[in-house]
Amino acid sequence: MLEESLTALAAAGGGAVVAAMATDAWQVTRDGVVRLFRGRAEVEGRLEEDAALVAGAENAGEARQALVPAWALRLGALLAEHPEYADELRALIRDTPGAQHSVQHNTAHGNGRVFGVQHGNIVFHQGPEPRPDA
Repeated sequence: MLEESLTALAAAGGGAVVAAMATDAWQVTRDGVVRLFRGRAEVEGRLEEDAALVAGAENAGEARQALVPAWALRLGALLAEHPEYADELRALIRDTPGAQHSVQHNTAHGNGRVFGVQHGNIVFHQGPEPRPDA
């Protein structure tokens, strides 16, 4: 199982890669991902297909949002196999123009609840409190 910090790094990497698709930063980011995966042909093909999907999408933002989990998963699998690539992925994220860099720490103690979300929405509906005499 991938440690939590590498899972977060993979998620950030997925976001950075997808954020660069169909932008002026794409070629540089694409080349960095190809280097990170050591030139695996299937990764190059997937990058091109996904970038074409974003470029041709009616709503590029929605297309990007749909692709982030897949790239986070791919990067997570790579880091599970090669944790030594973490610094290289950090550099790729840092050097990707327009990539969102977010950190969120949530802690709940006792009977506390935490509701956290970034770059999206959260909807919470709480039912009525139970009656003491019920």
